[in-house]
Amino acid sequence: MKNSIPNAAKISPTDFVIFGGGGDLSIRKIIPALFWRFVDKQIDSQSNIIICLHKKTELETILNLIKPHTFNSIYLSKTLQNNWKNFHKLLSLITLDLVTGEGINDLILLLNKNLKKKQICIFYLAISSNLFETTCNLIRKSKLNFTHSRVVVEKPIGFNKQSAIEINENLYKTFKEEQIYRIDHYLGKETVQNLMALRFANTFFENQWDNKNIENVQITVAEEIGVADRISYYNEYGAIRDMVQNHLLQLLCLVAMEPPSYFDANQVRDEKLRILKSLRSLSDSDIQTGQYQGYENEFGKPTNTETFIALQVGIDNWRWAGVPFYLRTGKKLSTRASEIIITFKNKPHNIFSKLKDFDKNNDKPNMLIIRVQPNEGLRLKLTSKEPGPGGMRFFPSELNLSFNETFVERLPDAYERLLMDVARGNQTLFMRLDEVLAAWDFIDPIVDKVQSNPPQLYRSGTMGPEDKILIRNNHEWIDPKE
Repeated sequence: MKNSIPNAAKISPTDFVIFGGGGDLSIRKIIPALFWRFVDKQIDSQSNIIICLHKKTELETILNLIKPHTFNSIYLSKTLQNNWKNFHKLLSLITLDLVTGEGINDLILLLNKNLKKKQICIFYLAISSNLFETTCNLIRKSKLNFTHSRVVVEKPIGFNKQSAIEINENLYKTFKEEQIYRIDHYLGKETVQNLMALRFANTFFENQWDNKNIENVQITVAEEIGVADRISYYNEYGAIRDMVQNHLLQLLCLVAMEPPSYFDANQVRDEKLRILKSLRSLSDSDIQTGQYQGYENEFGKPTNTETFIALQVGIDNWRWAGVPFYLRTGKKLSTRASEIIITFKNKPHNIFSKLKDFDKNNDKPNMLIIRVQPNEGLRLKLTSKEPGPGGMRFFPSELNLSFNETFVERLPDAYERLLMDVARGNQTLFMRLDEVLAAWDFIDPIVDKVQSNPPQLYRSGTMGPEDKILIRNNHEWIDPKE
């Protein structure tokens, strides 16, 4: 296993404090991400990971919960076994009631020494947003909000624009904007990072990246699973607030944004904000909602909450005028996949069309397929000539950059990158407040329209209800392939 990292990627000793440390997010994502950064020596033995739990729990219990989400080869690799044992030494458990503050002195005792010597302290709020204010007040009253403290908050940030404003006003009572990291794990995914490299580090694609050359853009985030034990939360938020307001809009921004002058946090976020402010208001015909059959039985009573949403979005600026951006996401679909598909305009004239064996079915436009998850990679669909004599016979082919095949080392999870960016103070991949509010400006009117129209039922294991949006433009959804 690779044990060296670039100097630029290294972080100074850091204290990671996880509120909600026994929750699903902490067990499945945050702590495993910190373990792998420890394995790669990005986190050193002077760092501390403090897991704050509502109920008293033994460390061994937490470790047994974390292990299945961390690695499969513990018994095959002696090195990993040793890393796992050494990682234990970084962990501390604190029983802390965020409402009453009982147990806060234990946390103060652990942190005070390092905070006073200006060791970075990251407070991760892996908790419901209705506890953000209480928790931040507790941090402030305990005098733990040093200038070198940072706080990470998860989406969704609010239920609408007004609630997002209120949440952030409460955050500002304890932390400054530059200390707040609003995380969207999609922005930490390797393929999403490669989207920026693809566009801005290569002249080939950026020269074609406009309405003169692109026919349409499709962004799909499909899930095979239902809502499971999140049904109370999900029924309140639905697919629009849960997925479109953050994940899909952020992906759209990265596809559509103008090149910043430099790869700098505020310059990147300025360009994303311009896209959000350029989004055209949607009509009823631009929106299609669905609900998988059986959802009402899971919830226990009739409900109009959408488990599927598709949108046709327009961007009113010089580069993208006239190009439809199609967004869709849903639960209990036929596959689990997140893809961005750029369909280029077909050639204006095909010089081969009069050949005897010309097959117009093979006269397809070029496509760039950016696979965000799983099986991350980039594919470019081309038209090629079949080998051999006998004329010009064409077939669709692909240039395929599969990250799993190309990079033999384990691909880091998105949370690994993002947590290290927090430790380094790099906010490029985190949302600024004006971005969050601009996204809600776009989403709130859509929610109002959806609530007055019942969703269309669809069968589990399909890709949602029959399309009513793309067909208007003679386009069709391109379903993700394994």
